[in-house]
Amino acid sequence: MDLLFVADPIESFKTHKDSTFAMMREAARRGHRLIVCEPSDLVWVRGHRVVARRARTLALTGREQADWFEVLAEGECILAETGAVLMRKDPPFDAEYIYATHLLQQAEREGARVFNRPAALRDHPEKLAILEFPELIGPTLVTRQPEAIRAFHAEHHDIILKPLDGMGGMGIFRVGPDGMNLGSIIETLTDDGATTIMVQRFLPEIAQGDKRILLIGGMPVPFALARIPQGGEVRGNLAAGGRGVAQPLSRRDRELAEHLGPILAARGLLLVGLDVIGECVTEINVTSPTCFQEITQQTGFDVAAMFVDALEAALRDREA
Repeated sequence: MDLLFVADPIESFKTHKDSTFAMMREAARRGHRLIVCEPSDLVWVRGHRVVARRARTLALTGREQADWFEVLAEGECILAETGAVLMRKDPPFDAEYIYATHLLQQAEREGARVFNRPAALRDHPEKLAILEFPELIGPTLVTRQPEAIRAFHAEHHDIILKPLDGMGGMGIFRVGPDGMNLGSIIETLTDDGATTIMVQRFLPEIAQGDKRILLIGGMPVPFALARIPQGGEVRGNLAAGGRGVAQPLSRRDRELAEHLGPILAARGLLLVGLDVIGECVTEINVTSPTCFQEITQQTGFDVAAMFVDALEAALRDREA
């Protein structure tokens, strides 16, 4: 079966930890053909189907450095003629990302099978998706109004401020009870009131890790990756220097996963990454959830195999 991965430039992959690479390796092991393109390669012309103009068919070399792939062929690929399309473009969740989901949705109308489903990607922006589930999250504010942020700080005293379109811990600030630099941070993140941001009460359980819980086909991977802040950092993100420690799901982790998994899977989200601090869900990641390799390397549980199993099952269900 042909699998088309829509992703960032593959030359930028860090194969020792990249989850898309882990998916590709497992899919290739099962005999599926790997095709890749970037969102900028997607083209639609009236009267024709959506294509990837520069789609490259790959062979994996078995090495995990810059030469981890060979290009076997390059040319135009009609999305509806592939076995499946996997949207794996990293954030930011910006206008270009939204436009790509519209092109992918048109490809769906033409018969393409896209994972995660484009409409579901649009409907679940990663920071804002938690607002649908207030009983599962901590105190949270979404606004661009400085006075609302100051009032939230006055109520909760220790807060986290972050942009809505960031990833990897980018642009996250903590402001304690003294309110140090709160005004400057508000001005910077909101661009003087032009940009909406998220503010949350600081959760001290971050010291035990910001846990990534993977949901695949509505079912939780049995291990989470706790991303533990290092060196005085407030951010546990691996990209911000956090240390990843795989651990079995706690009772609360499993409750959250079993509550949200079926809901999100029914909406066309084959792969979801819940971020959990303490008892609270802090983000619902749907664009390109990661941590496959870290969990597999530390526990022996093959996350990529579980994912490809779920992908193959989803394709069989759609054919039935």
